[in-house]
Amino acid sequence: MWTLKGRSAVLLAVLVFVADQITKGLILDFFEGDGVGESTVLIPGLFSLTYVRNRGGAFGLLADLPGLWGQAFFIVFALGTVALLVWMLRKTPVQDLIQRAALTLVIGGAAGNLYDRIRFGEVVDFLDVYVRGWHWPAFNVADSAITVGVALLVISALRSSREASD
Repeated sequence: MWTLKGRSAVLLAVLVFVADQITKGLILDFFEGDGVGESTVLIPGLFSLTYVRNRGGAFGLLADLPGLWGQAFFIVFALGTVALLVWMLRKTPVQDLIQRAALTLVIGGAAGNLYDRIRFGEVVDFLDVYVRGWHWPAFNVADSAITVGVALLVISALRSSREASD
């Protein structure tokens, strides 16, 4: 049986972080300088690369917190979240591959966005998905890893509750 322990978990989190930072670096180079708001359509009517800066949390929540207060809040929140998730990962049995992978993906994604907040005071987003009038907020590789990780945590919790009821 394949497991995700020690070095494997660290490697997965580091891979998420590195992929996130490389893609953000490519976007910063592609849109050069102050290209915030610029967009390049890749699949008409569906997908573009759009350079956005997000001061807030997921979907721009709390983006209107004033300057350094907002920055400090999100940095402290991210540090606390990563610390909690690392603790949870250490407590999760090695055999629980889904939960360990989920926690590791969220840790890597949270670290990627945390690095942006420390470096820029905000998060670089660029993946822009839309269909007709419906437009999803721009996101990045870190956000994708966090989303997949949270979905896997839900699957793990549902699986555990089903096994407990059987």
